[in-house]
Amino acid sequence: MLDVLITRGYLVTMTGPGTGVMENGAIGFKGNQIVVVGKAPEVEREYKAHRFIDATNKAVLPGFIDAHIHTGIAIMRGLAQDVDHWMQKGLWPFAAGMTKESVLSGSLVNIIEGVKAGTTTFCDYNANMREIVKNHLLVGTRARVADEINEMPEKVSKQEVGELYPLDPAVGQAKLNESVKLIEEWHGQEGGRITCIFGPQGPDMLSRELLLEVQQLAEKYDSMIHMHVAQGDREIDQMVKRYGKRSIQYLEDLNCLNERLLAVHLTEATKEETQLLARRKAAMVLCSGSIGIIDGIVPPMAEFLEMSNRGALGSDQAPGNNCNNMFNEMKFTAILNKCRVRDPKVFPAWQVLRLATIDGARAIGLGDEVGSLEKGKKADIIMVDLTNPNLVPTISQPVRNLIPNLVYAARGNEVETVIIDGRFIVEDGKLNTVDEKEAALTALAKAAEMAEGAKENVLAQRPTLLRLTEEGYY
Repeated sequence: MLDVLITRGYLVTMTGPGTGVMENGAIGFKGNQIVVVGKAPEVEREYKAHRFIDATNKAVLPGFIDAHIHTGIAIMRGLAQDVDHWMQKGLWPFAAGMTKESVLSGSLVNIIEGVKAGTTTFCDYNANMREIVKNHLLVGTRARVADEINEMPEKVSKQEVGELYPLDPAVGQAKLNESVKLIEEWHGQEGGRITCIFGPQGPDMLSRELLLEVQQLAEKYDSMIHMHVAQGDREIDQMVKRYGKRSIQYLEDLNCLNERLLAVHLTEATKEETQLLARRKAAMVLCSGSIGIIDGIVPPMAEFLEMSNRGALGSDQAPGNNCNNMFNEMKFTAILNKCRVRDPKVFPAWQVLRLATIDGARAIGLGDEVGSLEKGKKADIIMVDLTNPNLVPTISQPVRNLIPNLVYAARGNEVETVIIDGRFIVEDGKLNTVDEKEAALTALAKAAEMAEGAKENVLAQRPTLLRLTEEGYY
């Protein structure tokens, strides 16, 4: 007896080389595990269930994998767009107003935003992760979390662009200790729904000695390493000044390029550097919306995919991307890469959907558990209403338009059901686990406090957004 049988829908199984579409399909699960996937008539004959869901005119997909997101800075959404030197001139002036409460309230709203748009697995990457992870517990999401490790002193808002960061070994050791506590306390919790990995912030933000210590601990705990790599000209400038090498060559010399590495962005990586990373079996995460807005650059995922299938998509963070929605990431990725090479055939819809599901799951080390609809995998399933006007029509003969419509036309609000680990988190578009209105109102109040607390520093630093506001553009 199944717990739930979803039947008569368009199953997008993500099996095989493409998307594995099965029309008039059915999927059943018991507990948190998928038991059967097949054609509706056969499955309905063979199986009984406590609950039947008619998925007529609905797409049934594996939940999306957001392979790189910083939910802890979501409270600063909209404060660092349309600026150069995004981190130093955008984020840092407002950091003075951040509190633990503002971090947690923004994170909760950010997770709600993602899960309602179909994200079921979050690779959340932030400081204070031992507290932030409790938000994933509250909402019911699958989370693969990392506590950011760096040697950056707390007060860096007055750091001039181009100056070497004043790395502090005491800060780094404290953050490494916090990361170990996170792993020892949380890895494998909630029946394995919460997993933990190491998260050095970037090769420019910690010493060689600390990075090597992280690598040793990753081997001890059999953990991946989630790290920004070649994420901007700022990083490359720091690396050349401090070590006389660009980031990827530096990591190669330290034997850090391997299958444990989840390398994020590669904004400034050359083709040769990107393919070296791929040859070493590291994974790459592309955050098209974020890097497009922050840097106006299309990172070299195309070059990476020439040599590896360990590519994934991430939404990054709200102060840069402004939107943490994997439908948005898929569409941005396809369009920007087509424009980059002036070829409409590159990054087809089926390929970017794989990056957000099965290929992304493999990249983050969870490919045996999630990312596709297969017997034995976790019941992480989303249902999309295809009768929304922007998704009409659904055509099956002589060609199918289902996958292009999902990638290029869906906005996320069409997701009506989200099931994670066999639990209904969203039903009929409503979140079951958290009062989202209350969460939003709390975040609004904490954001106002954050802005007031940062006001003096912002007026002194005069970021671009302040000038645009004073001149009436914002």
